[in-house]
Amino acid sequence: MDPLVILAIGIASVLGLILILRVNAFLALIISAIVVSLLAPGSVEDKISRVATSFGNSAGNIAIVIGLAAIIGECMMASGAADRIVQAFLRLLGEKRASWALMGSGFVLSVPVFFDTVFYLLVPLARSLFRRTNKNYLLYILAIAAGGAITHTLVPPTPGPLVMATTLGIDIGVMMLVGAMVAFPAAVAGLAVSAWLNRMIEVPFRDDKVIGTEDDDPQIPQTTPPLFLSLLPVILPVALISANTALETMANAEQTPRLTVTDVTDWPAFHTALKDQSEPAAIPQFVNVLPETTKEVIAKDSLTDDDKTEIVAAMNAALLEKDPAIYSNEAFDAVVRKSWKIAADLQNDQLTPQEKEMLTREALVNELSQSDLKKMKVHERQRFNRLLLEVTFPETIKPHNWDTGLRNAANISMLFGNANFALLISTLVAMGLVFSTRKPTLVEMSKTVELALMSGGVIILITAAGGAFGDMLKIAGIGEAIQDKFSNGDTKSTGIAFLVLGYSLAALLKVAQGSSTTAMIVGSGMLASMVTGIDLGFNPVYLATAIGAGSLMGSWMNDSGFWIFTKMGRLTESESLRSWTPMLATLSIVSFAMTVLLSKILPLL
Repeated sequence: MDPLVILAIGIASVLGLILILRVNAFLALIISAIVVSLLAPGSVEDKISRVATSFGNSAGNIAIVIGLAAIIGECMMASGAADRIVQAFLRLLGEKRASWALMGSGFVLSVPVFFDTVFYLLVPLARSLFRRTNKNYLLYILAIAAGGAITHTLVPPTPGPLVMATTLGIDIGVMMLVGAMVAFPAAVAGLAVSAWLNRMIEVPFRDDKVIGTEDDDPQIPQTTPPLFLSLLPVILPVALISANTALETMANAEQTPRLTVTDVTDWPAFHTALKDQSEPAAIPQFVNVLPETTKEVIAKDSLTDDDKTEIVAAMNAALLEKDPAIYSNEAFDAVVRKSWKIAADLQNDQLTPQEKEMLTREALVNELSQSDLKKMKVHERQRFNRLLLEVTFPETIKPHNWDTGLRNAANISMLFGNANFALLISTLVAMGLVFSTRKPTLVEMSKTVELALMSGGVIILITAAGGAFGDMLKIAGIGEAIQDKFSNGDTKSTGIAFLVLGYSLAALLKVAQGSSTTAMIVGSGMLASMVTGIDLGFNPVYLATAIGAGSLMGSWMNDSGFWIFTKMGRLTESESLRSWTPMLATLSIVSFAMTVLLSKILPLL
């Protein structure tokens, strides 16, 4: 079946089950994943098992982080840390700038805490501020929503952005930093629109209790932690993950796989091998990717210094290329087999130090060749290509030094900057704050954690099901079909087209089924299947922010956030449609515009 027909059936299946039949998102995504898998190529006996395997892989990537983030949020509420942050914003900005304080509080707290929890925490403050000023109630609650909604959809470790980062292969630190860069201008624009809506719409302050809402005064401990400790569960994982990202970026910028003229220890032999292309079979792989002008230089009888420089420059253009077009199983089969023989000799202790060094490199080539080359990060592909060059020309190419000081520091930071480990430390800090303020028994602490995990468990199931659905679309060959029809070789227009597609798809999903998280999960899964192997012209993090922006568009009665805002803010449905919905649309449009702008001026390639 045509891949685009399978895509249409998959989308129709998800939307039909969720919107028309009101099926739970987890069941809808799993059923749709099975439908797509049945229609996709492959052995009949594998069509169901591969859905389960993909579900497990997706859950393995995000389950720990989502579970820990849920615990952090619950503990920050229970310890009073969240309330302490809000009070600090109010003291810093003053009552006249209370809307900025509420927006800033929502912006920060929605990074580790779910939006509905943040809104519950801050609404009593909005009501209290209105009682003191007798004005701007709608502005206050919209300010909370503006700050909370935007980071909830753009900044990990909240589930939606986290899943998008995992699905699209984006570094968590990069997702945090770029998500925040996109989110802040959108939040400011949302606050400006909120001020305008506050003047245009007259919303009475309803002091009566509404079914489904809580008292104005949330249960906050009498003693709250110091401000620094209250912020620590938020800033600690951000700092650790960002430090890892910074060190990785600096280490990658060294481009140690880059070839230099002096790395070629025997130019006559190297020139002869490139010119004759007789042995080994891998040599044509390096020559074929060179431009025609460089091939003409290689055809000369002898090389000048300028010729050598040109050959090295052309080879670097290929070695450092993101698309790993050099490797093929057939061409490098002899290298892999040779590593097996050397490994056998190593057991007999019959190797020279040089042979042992070459064994290490050939074994690494063997290991990397078994991986999905298209999923390699840029620096991994560059290293792989350089290793291929070294094992093909072991006598003429000097081994490069990969383990530089920066690289070793980046390797260490990968332990502490791993999202799972960073959030585990943050979880322990958040739990420690609960013990210091509430002095709970171990049983009470266990119940607090269990309550958090119950809410996180549902998100994990939906997320993993969305991952399985996206993987089945990949197997169906959606990416290749989209590329064939729409790329036309124009990288810049293709990249922007995918940004628009991701935004539109997420907006459609949000309007249809109401959940921003589900829109992000399904949207990123679909986009991941389409962009594999395509040069977008920018970092895929912008695909994630485009999808996140789209997931804010068109909130109405089928969105749980709409009802949280309506019932807890004590507004009518009509008032929410005239205030909440256009404010979120503003967040959506501005964040998408920021995404397009940053993809142009800061592509992060």
